[in-house]
Amino acid sequence: MNLLNRYSKPLITVSMMLTVNLFYAQQGTITINQAPELDTLLALKKEMNVSETDSDRYKIQIYSGDRSGANSAMSKFDAKFDKISSILEYETPNYKVWVGNFRSRLEADRALEKIKKEFSDAFRFKPKKKDRNKG
Repeated sequence: MNLLNRYSKPLITVSMMLTVNLFYAQQGTITINQAPELDTLLALKKEMNVSETDSDRYKIQIYSGDRSGANSAMSKFDAKFDKISSILEYETPNYKVWVGNFRSRLEADRALEKIKKEFSDAFRFKPKKKDRNKG
């Protein structure tokens, strides 16, 4: 009997605490107030992330010249650096191979060190933003 009394008091106490919590549980609603400009900023951020050429990111140019040389450089790059994207751009009169889409100058410079081992003329740059109002 002594054993039953020893365990019954803590058991009764715990069960009463749980019962009280159920009766006094709070319910309510949450209202979030945000500035209307926040929606505009979020839409702008999404738009900037969609386009690689209109962003403030850094790229590395590994080639500028004729189309066959650009295709050759791009193939060589893709074979060596499979984790970095490459694109072919045409700026009259040259074809250019741009690689990467780096968020910071430091990130671009680190990649440039590795890329220069294969493409000695490579350099880091920040593309100019394209004007969307022009045709």
